[in-house]
Amino acid sequence: MMKRDIVTLLGGFLTSLFLFLGTIGVSFDWFTPKSIDAFIMLSSAAGALFINLYAVWKNTYVSKKARKQKEVLKQKGLK
Repeated sequence: MMKRDIVTLLGGFLTSLFLFLGTIGVSFDWFTPKSIDAFIMLSSAAGALFINLYAVWKNTYVSKKARKQKEVLKQKGLK
């Protein structure tokens, strides 16, 4: 839930910045509401990817410490 809140805040900030810059007459060809939406979508997807990669890393026996733990579990008949 927190990830969604951060992305929402980021989108709100960028939209406010876009409107502020437009008010003072500063514009960039690449800084449009469409590009803001695309950036927010990318940020959300990147956050989801990071969370999933972390979950896979923590829940599999990939690291040295995890492989040792797996061996101990096998020795105790728990794996």
